[in-house]
Amino acid sequence: MTSTTDTPVADAHRRGGAIVSDERGRIAVRARRRRRTVQVLGYLAMLVALAVVVVPLAWIVLTSFKDRSEIYVQPAVWWPSTWHPENYREATTSVPFWQFLRNSLIVTLILGVIKFVLGVLSAYGLVFLRFPGKNLVFLVIIAALMVPNQITVITNYSLVAQLGFRNTFAGIIVPLAGVAFGTFLMRNHFLSIPPEIIEAARMDGAGHIRLLVRVVLPLSIPTMVAFALITLVNEWNEYLWPFLMADDYSVATLPVGLTQLQNNDGVTNWGPVMAATVLAMLPMLIVFLALQRHMIKGLTSGAVKG
Repeated sequence: MTSTTDTPVADAHRRGGAIVSDERGRIAVRARRRRRTVQVLGYLAMLVALAVVVVPLAWIVLTSFKDRSEIYVQPAVWWPSTWHPENYREATTSVPFWQFLRNSLIVTLILGVIKFVLGVLSAYGLVFLRFPGKNLVFLVIIAALMVPNQITVITNYSLVAQLGFRNTFAGIIVPLAGVAFGTFLMRNHFLSIPPEIIEAARMDGAGHIRLLVRVVLPLSIPTMVAFALITLVNEWNEYLWPFLMADDYSVATLPVGLTQLQNNDGVTNWGPVMAATVLAMLPMLIVFLALQRHMIKGLTSGAVKG
């Protein structure tokens, strides 16, 4: 009697379990398909981004070895039929390339040191010092980030010209020495340092200098590397302001000097121009490859708190 009444119930349970199991299986299959689709779309997006970056660089490098006749041919020829490394010799001899390189090194290194020191010290003051109007100062710094440099060019140019700093390194360096981005980045990172570490150092008698040198800076190496790398690349590639300030080769930086390779009276031989471009990219490329491990870590650690 019991077995006859239990059999339909057991069958119903089994059928219900099978239905639930099938439904779970279908859900799992759909989830796997969605994950696979998202993964494929992600790879496609990365390939597109890679192509956007790599294709122009490949064109620059290949063009630097081409003869003039192959550069202007239609349809475009990617691979040179004959290689012309003499384009690099022409790029370095037809203009004072090494003087431009020296000028770029001077401007970039001095600006890098100034911005790094000011950025770290100003961020430390905004986080670890108590003074009235601290938040207002930070708002002013944020506002400075919102203003494009091109808007202040005319004002800065008039001021520098009146001070007699045109065609000097001081005229190039001083107006570019603002550190709004560096202060913002380093401040956000300093806010992410556990307050227990800071309090422990203060209880041990650490003053501001010791706290900065012994505690804060060692905990901030990735962010400082990212800050330094971004600063160096930006200053190395700066074109507009050095172009306005340089009247001759004595202070012209590399991006400005390379325009002298273009022939405005005829057809420009883009082989030497691209060769000089490759040479101009190499220093920052080497620096980036040496420090890129710290780049993402430093930027993300500086974005933890606002």
